[in-house]
Amino acid sequence: MSQMSQTPRAPGALPLSGLDTAFARYLDSAVPSSDPRHSLLAALTSHQFGRGHACLDLDLLQKDGPLALGWDARALPLLPPDLGKAAPSLPWIGNSPPGYPSDAHSPLVLDGPRLYLRRNWSAEQSIRSAIAARLAQPCPVPDNLSVSLARLFDAPAKPSSDPDWQQVACALAARRRFTLITGGPGTGKTTTVVRLLALLQSDPARQLVPLRIALAAPTGKAAARLGESISSAIKKLPADMQQHIPDQAVTLHKLLQVRGNRADLAVPELAVDLVVVDEASMIDLEMMARLLAAVPLGASLILLGDKDQLASVEAGAVMGQLCAGAAQGDYSPDTVAWVARTTGADLHPWAGPGSALAQQTVMLRFSRRFSDDSGIGQWAKAVNAGDVPAVKTLWQQAPAWQLDASATVDQLQPTQPGDSRLSALVRHGWQGWLLALEALPSAACTDAQALDALQAFSRFQVLCAVREGPWGVDTLNRRLATSLGFLPEGWYVGRPVMVTRNDYPLKLMNGDVGLCLQQASGLRVAFPDGHGGIRWVLPSRLDAVESVFALTVHKSQGSEFEHVCLVLPDRGVAVLTRELLYTGITRARTRLTLVAPQTDVLLRAVKAKVVRSGGLENKTSEGCAS
Repeated sequence: MSQMSQTPRAPGALPLSGLDTAFARYLDSAVPSSDPRHSLLAALTSHQFGRGHACLDLDLLQKDGPLALGWDARALPLLPPDLGKAAPSLPWIGNSPPGYPSDAHSPLVLDGPRLYLRRNWSAEQSIRSAIAARLAQPCPVPDNLSVSLARLFDAPAKPSSDPDWQQVACALAARRRFTLITGGPGTGKTTTVVRLLALLQSDPARQLVPLRIALAAPTGKAAARLGESISSAIKKLPADMQQHIPDQAVTLHKLLQVRGNRADLAVPELAVDLVVVDEASMIDLEMMARLLAAVPLGASLILLGDKDQLASVEAGAVMGQLCAGAAQGDYSPDTVAWVARTTGADLHPWAGPGSALAQQTVMLRFSRRFSDDSGIGQWAKAVNAGDVPAVKTLWQQAPAWQLDASATVDQLQPTQPGDSRLSALVRHGWQGWLLALEALPSAACTDAQALDALQAFSRFQVLCAVREGPWGVDTLNRRLATSLGFLPEGWYVGRPVMVTRNDYPLKLMNGDVGLCLQQASGLRVAFPDGHGGIRWVLPSRLDAVESVFALTVHKSQGSEFEHVCLVLPDRGVAVLTRELLYTGITRARTRLTLVAPQTDVLLRAVKAKVVRSGGLENKTSEGCAS
């Protein structure tokens, strides 16, 4: 048994979980090693998986241990300085004594400077191979592509040196079986896809047999929002191009037939010609591998998402790694010439020796929701760039929150968790919703009244960086309920709840929000059914819901609110990064209130960037080289 597997966890010991050390013990018991560094490497690989990394990056560990492991620098001296050099001799990567499982079944995989759990390595290899195969697949380009693009995209009122990136995205997506479209909020990702669907469905070759199209998103809320956005965008298309465009989206779990442990489920082959997935930054390694395996090679797959948002809760940062070079473009001479012929756009400023994947990656750059010089736009740009001086200046310039404030961005620096100003802010933010609740009949609420109340509630939202602590979701949900005149727990008229686990019999998905309201037969929870109606559910049937006066930024992905109150903790925590701040800030459409008990916590968060280790960025570029 190695030295590490015998070392108990104690103050001053390595900050590893019981699962990490148990994993190392298990491997050491199966095939013992006399080198204590081996068990350390195994435990650290497990540790990284728990933090959302695809692997343990040995080069990064050597260069910047605190960044690689997320540890305090004081813990690093406890690691051997030559730890990475022991990786090639690991007995659990396949080079073990006779009788041990072959390389194809070894629990760990060493791929260059990256040490993987086999499941993560296998998922990465599957994604890489699937993308390369899809990019190489022939795809007939519509004969009327240039004409249809001209109909769908109005000529600019005045000449511009900037391409119409939405038009470029449509053109490129029409010529290959795989496309990545990334961009911040308001850049028109959904609008672009609707125009692309109209373009493809209007192809004369499709008049008798329309494309079979599937729309999906990682969560129920994101799927509902995708469907609503597409339904709205369809109405803006030319009348003869509105046919056969679906506006109903499902969750990825439903599309891919995932229930429980997805590793144990056979991958379905979808009967589709085109799949569009929104909020792709939320898709983890294994789900992405399953998606790519389920979509037939002869069908097209389009992934939409914001590469700068938070990555998936599970392991991997697939969208972020695949879109790593999107801002530079890296379009080959052939692509630049083809786009010029097809759309008239000049991509020379974004030319480069890019991979085949780069040729199918488009970054939408112009936000129609808020410009770079608007209040929210300035905050989003500064945070995303990690520009601490700019964020400090913006904080100092933001006016203190007041009831009659008209600023787009304001700030509140409470002196204690029970600060009455936060309660006043929340009551003001939900004033319209509280009035709607007061106007409801005491006997029974109609579907229309329930929809109005839900819409009023969704205009304002408190977002938290953390779940626990005085500024976390758990505490704030109880405190805000009380300050609004509700009970801190239990069921009551007006209680807003969020579903925290998919419930297929009730047709409710993780992230769905409902309101507890009065019906003739008693209290019922009203959920939107996605078709303009209401699904009423008995509270006792909801065993996986929580109050949602406040929710985490992670849970808010795929949502938008008119006014967002973003609450930061009073001390630094590992999850508080610029990606989390950017995601929270960009949930706001028209107004943002930043609540920061300690300004230095805000500034440290801007400095902290999520660096998820994985090989997709480099490997995919190599594997898909043109």
